[in-house]
Amino acid sequence: MNYFATKRFHFMRRDVFQAIADPTRREIISLIAHQSLNVNAVAGNFDVSRTAIYKHVKILTECGLIVIKQQGRERFYEAQLEKLHEVSDWVGQYRQFWNARLDALEKYLNETRPKEKKPGRR
Repeated sequence: MNYFATKRFHFMRRDVFQAIADPTRREIISLIAHQSLNVNAVAGNFDVSRTAIYKHVKILTECGLIVIKQQGRERFYEAQLEKLHEVSDWVGQYRQFWNARLDALEKYLNETRPKEKKPGRR
């Protein structure tokens, strides 16, 4: 990659789909979804370095899923889950598509299935 390609990649805008693509980031979101936590509380839940957690938090912040609030000497992470509506809306499109397909399949199978004979009749 040349210098300009590297710089362009560095400034690429992240989205919510990138944020939830990683299981560690999904777990971080789950941890702070109900209460804000400081760095130590979040990092203590993982078997990775604090630096790795900072990198995940940076991505989550860039995607708008986390805000960092300073309280005295500590920094607390708070979830901003409204952005997850983008994911829900996107998945919803496919849910409707597959529900329609499965309903059509059920209708087709019901129409083509041989009629069952009732016992005792010939």
